[in-house]
Amino acid sequence: MKKTAALLTIALAFVLFYAASDLPQIGDINSPASTHVSPRYIENAKKETGSPNLVTAVLADYRSFDTLGETTVIFVAGIAAAMILRGMKEGGDEE
Repeated sequence: MKKTAALLTIALAFVLFYAASDLPQIGDINSPASTHVSPRYIENAKKETGSPNLVTAVLADYRSFDTLGETTVIFVAGIAAAMILRGMKEGGDEE
C-alpha cells in the first residue's frame, strides 16, 4: 500500500511539474493575461466603475463575486479555528 501511495505521489508530482513548465514566465509581457485582459481593465476601469483606483475597481467590480467567495472562506476558517481553540481551552480532549 505504501509503494502504491509513493508511486501515485511521484506520478502526480511529475504531472504537476510538467504542467507548470508550460506556464508563462512571471512578469512576461507577452502572456495572454498581459496582452488581452490587462489593457482592457487599465483603459476602461475608471469610466466603467467610477473608481479612481484600478485595484479597487478590479476587486470591487470586475471580480466582486470572487472576492466575496474568498472573504467567506476566510471568515468560515476563522470561525472554525476559534471554535476549535475554544473547545481546547474549556474541555481539553474529550475522547
